[in-house]
Amino acid sequence: MIKAMFRLALAMLIFGCVAVTAQNGGGTSAGEGGGQLTVDTTASVSPVSPTLYGLMTEEINYSYDGGLYAEMVNNRTFSNRWPRFEHWTLVTKGDAQASLDADESGPSAALARSMKLTITAASAASEAGVGNSGYWGMAVRPETTYSGSFYAKAQGVGTAHARLISDTTGAVLAEAAIPVTDGDWQLYTYTMKSGKVAASSTNHLEITFSQPGTISFQLVSLFPPTFNNRANGNRPDLMELLAGMHPHFLRLPGGNYLEGDTIAERFDWKKTIGPLVDRPTHRSPWNYESSDGLGLLEYLEWCEDLKIEPVLAVYAGYSLHGEYVTPGADLDPYVQDALDEIEYVTGGTDTKWGAERAKDGHPAPFPLHYIEIGNEDWFDKSGSYDGRFAQIATAIRAKYAQQYMLIATTPVKTVAPDVVDDHYYETPEQMFALVHKYDTADRGGPKVFVGEWATRTGSPTPDFGAALGDAAWMTSLERNSDLIVMASYAPLFTNVNPGGMQWATDLIGYDALRSYGSPSYWAQVLFAGHVGDHTVQSAASGVNPRFFWSATVSSPEKTLHLKLVNASDTAQALSIDLKGAAAGKATLYTLHGATRWSTNTIEQPDTIHPIQSTLAVTAKAWSHTVPGNTIEVIDVPLR
Repeated sequence: MIKAMFRLALAMLIFGCVAVTAQNGGGTSAGEGGGQLTVDTTASVSPVSPTLYGLMTEEINYSYDGGLYAEMVNNRTFSNRWPRFEHWTLVTKGDAQASLDADESGPSAALARSMKLTITAASAASEAGVGNSGYWGMAVRPETTYSGSFYAKAQGVGTAHARLISDTTGAVLAEAAIPVTDGDWQLYTYTMKSGKVAASSTNHLEITFSQPGTISFQLVSLFPPTFNNRANGNRPDLMELLAGMHPHFLRLPGGNYLEGDTIAERFDWKKTIGPLVDRPTHRSPWNYESSDGLGLLEYLEWCEDLKIEPVLAVYAGYSLHGEYVTPGADLDPYVQDALDEIEYVTGGTDTKWGAERAKDGHPAPFPLHYIEIGNEDWFDKSGSYDGRFAQIATAIRAKYAQQYMLIATTPVKTVAPDVVDDHYYETPEQMFALVHKYDTADRGGPKVFVGEWATRTGSPTPDFGAALGDAAWMTSLERNSDLIVMASYAPLFTNVNPGGMQWATDLIGYDALRSYGSPSYWAQVLFAGHVGDHTVQSAASGVNPRFFWSATVSSPEKTLHLKLVNASDTAQALSIDLKGAAAGKATLYTLHGATRWSTNTIEQPDTIHPIQSTLAVTAKAWSHTVPGNTIEVIDVPLR
């Protein structure tokens, strides 16, 4: 993710003043007249990469904490703005008296500080304790079991009462009693279940006591049910949205999040594995603390749950504020760290780091084919990336030969990469102009990974104009997927609450309770869910300058996947001639916006979504009209 103002790759192109040629260079503006589209399904042109569509993610916009990662407690380790105990509140009911202070002790070396509650007066009718507001509230659903835990060092407080409480009515929605013993640090766990309550997010957690004493807290946690019931897992609704995108890979742990603002704030993967109590947390480059509950193993299990593969990005010695590691002896520890990380992901239990992975609960290695070295290293003005890439790539190949495809984040000269990562953040008109970028690109060099791309109009999630730009761009990705082996939209997530977003335009929006897909999300679903294994010959004439298409065929199913994008606001009439098509019924999926500004929101999540219907197809040319501001996918059976 480009942290500052996104690049204007085509700065000379001004919205509304761009001359966009037809897709294959042969089209002309047709006005209100008809165009001709011919597709020869018997003439294969090039293969489609089986890993073309995937996911890119990083900790931005509260994507993990306050997003995908299902933890409900905000600032569970008191790391945010220590020792102000941000998002925590002292609770005193009736005439109870208590105070909060910092405690310079904790349950582990990683979490060596804690929050101390001192209760000087309390009773069953006047309890004292602490409350947590969650990430803009806590979602409570009916008949749902919540799993809680905390580390505590206590004296005299007796039983803890954990409760989920409505902010608006004060009603107790779920509760549990946890006996707390006097003495040194211990882990306490509990469950509590809601009754027949209305689903809401205006709720908070309280942990209170009915007698005087002292108790220090650390790693206070509360989880709802998670996807596949994984402990320390992810939100089911967001995982289901991701599954609907039909991804093949997950680029992890992300862009800027990999680098950090400084070397000390990089994604130090060894500090994100093992028990949660041994993870010290770290500041993300988007100015909030990452709990690191979603660490390296959780990323890999995320891939496992979606039945996809990781694209592993290893730290390459450059961070966002300009710090870099000089190639040579200074870089050696980071090279070894990358080798250790690969071993953690793929090594057998007879290896050092494979054994650590097994100790963490996952004996089986994970599949891995692509490794990215660094992120957006074109920002490194020192010119050191060529040497840093060469040193890390050479070490990986020395240990693993040609087992992995190595991705460079910018062109390099010393050691040839297998793949180069290109990034694009553009307006719709700029995306339309980019659809030919790879048509004549050199096929003799590295392959291409479009690791971050998005059409940027709409906030917090894309509007339909952005979806049209995305769909036009995806026709290019498919047409050139003999060269482009992978592509992933970014950013993937945003929390839509005020203060939750650092970067507009984001694919999926959510709050504590709800989630939705943007128009661009649905464009991704349609394209990735209906793509063949090879492209076929196609051509158009007489179409408007903002008409784009893609034609791929699935060989086993004998199906043509015809994508039609009309980014004009007027209808495009077509005469379609499909050689090799079987006469009969085709399936039509339509995504339409009333205007370019039409969109989905957290309150109106289904304004724009795909509509499925059938379409008559003949063995000869047949007429079809694509409405303005419309994306269509037509699945046509072949003879």
